[in-house]
Amino acid sequence: MTTFSELGLAAPLLETLAAEHYETPTPIQLQAIPHILIGRDLIGIAQTGTGKTAAFSLPILHRLDQHRSPARRRGCRVLVLAPTRELASQINEAVRTYGRRIGVTSAVVFGGVGATPQVRAMAGGVDVLVATPGRLLDLMQQGSIRLDGVEVIVLDEVDRMLDMGFIEPVRRIVAATPKERQTLLFSATMPPDIRKLAADLLDDPVEVAVTPVSSAVDLIDQRVIHVATREKPGLLASLLSDGAIGRALVFTRTKRGADRVARHLAATGFAAAAIHGNKSQGQREQALNAFRSGRSRVLVATDIAARGIDVDGVTHVINFDLPNIPESYVHRIGRTARAGASGTAISFCDVAEREHLRDIEKLIRCRLPVDEPAGRRAAPPAAAAADARPRPQPKAVPQAASPAASPAASGRKPAAKPRACAAGANGRAPRSGIAQAKAAPSQPRRSSKQATHATPNSGDRPARRPQANSAGSGYHDLAHLSFMAPLAAWGSGTGGESQT
Repeated sequence: MTTFSELGLAAPLLETLAAEHYETPTPIQLQAIPHILIGRDLIGIAQTGTGKTAAFSLPILHRLDQHRSPARRRGCRVLVLAPTRELASQINEAVRTYGRRIGVTSAVVFGGVGATPQVRAMAGGVDVLVATPGRLLDLMQQGSIRLDGVEVIVLDEVDRMLDMGFIEPVRRIVAATPKERQTLLFSATMPPDIRKLAADLLDDPVEVAVTPVSSAVDLIDQRVIHVATREKPGLLASLLSDGAIGRALVFTRTKRGADRVARHLAATGFAAAAIHGNKSQGQREQALNAFRSGRSRVLVATDIAARGIDVDGVTHVINFDLPNIPESYVHRIGRTARAGASGTAISFCDVAEREHLRDIEKLIRCRLPVDEPAGRRAAPPAAAAADARPRPQPKAVPQAASPAASPAASGRKPAAKPRACAAGANGRAPRSGIAQAKAAPSQPRRSSKQATHATPNSGDRPARRPQANSAGSGYHDLAHLSFMAPLAAWGSGTGGESQT
């Protein structure tokens, strides 16, 4: 089957898909829709941006069209749970778009806004209710919403809902629905511990996985830059000054960090907005609309707030902070390279984040290529002059050749190099367009003394800068950025904050 018409969907849905110029189903849609149409419980695993929303909404809408019945007062026939307001709004919009020719009714319920309009919307009952767990539980306890008429329940981004503290709310919500129901779980990742917990909610499910567990999108050019925390703001501004970055999504670990990065970018002349859990719904929608329309070239977000951000044309994802949950890395970079497009993911890694990097590489089963900012590639003139001075060379100590020293002579195979993500043909990470544009052509190799000043120190104190060459001491000074302000305050202060 290669077209939606071959999947057996209702004619009104096919007309809507044709009007929206959707002709060929994605792999997750192709595999999931037939199982959902016959009423099977299902676990759907697919990378972000592969069409999971249509994979469950289309067969559900087909069911509503074929078996019409009024919803109970304050109730719904289909319940969709999502972890964030943005994702809930996006799903509700998709349901209304796909179902506009079959007269489906829907409502969306989430926190951060007044509950009165949501209560009124649910008073007469709806076909499809899309909700976040917290607000839904509140309205259930008030008697404003009842779930005894639910025929189908969908948990979208289930790994994140369960992993970020929604385990008990989800269990209480599911317990309020009839035992005779169809349950669908869709997610980009499904770690084994989350899979075991989620299995309690399904009855003999069929599993559909169109990609390996937690595999990263192949079209994304991934790389990591090792950089001290205090230098990250300057490096981010330097990268964004390159016109090759059309639309960038920057991730931070904390809400305070997102606001701080957005303020710094605004102060240095970049149109940027922040989105996180402390923002009101109006502020979040305003930031998203500015990002979608292009008024803001950069959107700074936390992991939870970014769920549901479906914006075309995101060319770069920049991990200002590495996530402490490896699966979040897959969700983050999935914001680019959507709908078959290519994209770039750049991660900043401080010494304290090396463990997070190792966990990410273990999860995605490849080693991220290491890139370097332009300031580290070219030595300043003073360093070049120092390199030009003759240095004493150590005397070579002759050693007898040992036949057993080589792997070939000993019969042992040479150790295999670990696989690198998006590495070039020579096994080294390819330079990004940003780095190529800023790298100086053929500079002399800097001396070991100069390299000490240009490399972040892994100890408790940063390396001392040479006073005589402060205008050109490599990456630490970032002197090529005329708008740079003192950034010492960025070295600490992010611990212990909420991650939403």
